Amino acid sequence: MTNPTQTSRGIRLPYRLRFEPRMEQPGWLSALISLGAVMLALILGGIVLMLVGGSPIRAYAFMLKAAFGDIGVFSDTLTKATPLLLVSLAAVVAFRMRLWNIGAEGQFFIGAFGASAVVLTPILPSETSPWLMIPTMMLKARLNVNEIISTLMMNYIAVAWNNFFIFAKWSEGGFQMSPQFPRTAWLPRLTDYSSQVPLFRGLTTHLGLVFGLIAAVVVWWILYRSRWGYEIRLIGDNPRAARYAGINITRNTILVMMLSGALAGLGGMSEITGVVHRLQGAISPGYGFTGIIIAWLAKLNPLLVIPISILFGGLILAGREIQPSGVPMLIQGILLVCLIGSDFLLRYRVRITPRTQEA
Repeated sequence: MTNPTQTSRGIRLPYRLRFEPRMEQPGWLSALISLGAVMLALILGGIVLMLVGGSPIRAYAFMLKAAFGDIGVFSDTLTKATPLLLVSLAAVVAFRMRLWNIGAEGQFFIGAFGASAVVLTPILPSETSPWLMIPTMMLKARLNVNEIISTLMMNYIAVAWNNFFIFAKWSEGGFQMSPQFPRTAWLPRLTDYSSQVPLFRGLTTHLGLVFGLIAAVVVWWILYRSRWGYEIRLIGDNPRAARYAGINITRNTILVMMLSGALAGLGGMSEITGVVHRLQGAISPGYGFTGIIIAWLAKLNPLLVIPISILFGGLILAGREIQPSGVPMLIQGILLVCLIGSDFLLRYRVRITPRTQEA
């Protein structure tokens, strides 16, 4: 008698996997699958650490202490989280309308260039009050980023554009950096107020974090409480219905990409004026690309971007202390792959069904 699981073509399992589109998604499912993706990424990262001779538990514990161990390192974590917060919001705005803006890294660099141009051209003299200097630099960043919002390849053009000025026109003594900005062009840091509040001594958190928090609230309000946000979400969910409702998709595409680029450019401005204080090449360890991971992990929720950016800021900060140094970047890569898989599970239900016996 022939085994029902075996045919002339070979051995077949008695069950098969089927993927069915989900008609609806329970509210808890997205959070559960995202948490599962993070846990799986940590497990896979731990396996890699074991293969290279490390201890996953000790490594993760060290990274946690290096990023959140005391108020000093937590301040540094918030400093790293600031540009991540802004570029993640840039991704959220665009992705919510299904505009795949992968150029946030280049927009970040152009934002830094625009801020530097205000000082180094100079558009304003060095003795200008910072209350006039800083908003002008933000405006300059916003105006410049709009020219490069198109494709991933524009990132390389943006970096090359910055390098031209760093290595030539604005180079300080032939070094690969511009002259340091005057103090009036620095974003205020907590440590600047240590004479009034001794607890702030040595804390590097700067005003850019406030920009990011305000931006998160504003983006949330735009997306979920304004008519424009309704149009953005409708276009992202159903472009045909949006067009039928009379929504101008072309105009919204331009406006959303401008806002997205402006947020990424603001991230570059905050980094260059709050941390680096001069234009140089190594101002981003991949903030623009990490922001994409954060946006997807937050499920395009602007408010959830805040805590996740802080966690990734800690991951970047811990990367300076742990060896091998590529481990945090490896974990980010694994997490991105797990998030892609989790998105599939959100859209499809996995069913195991018995095979019907074939004649």
